[in-house]
Amino acid sequence: MDKAKIDRINELYRKSKAEGLTDAEKEEQQALRREYLDSIKSNFRSTLNSIEYTD
Repeated sequence: MDKAKIDRINELYRKSKAEGLTDAEKEEQQALRREYLDSIKSNFRSTLNSIEYTD
C-alpha cells in the first residue's frame, strides 16, 4: 500500500474525530482500511510461507 493511501486513512480518521464523515467518506474509509488489512495479511502470509523448518 502506498503512502498516499495511508495518509488518506489518517486524514479521514482525524476528520471523523473532529467533525464527522459523510456517507461517501465512511465508505471510502472502510474500503481503504480493508485494503490496508488485506495488504498486511498478504505480507504476513508470504513471510510465514518463506520460513523453512530444519532439524
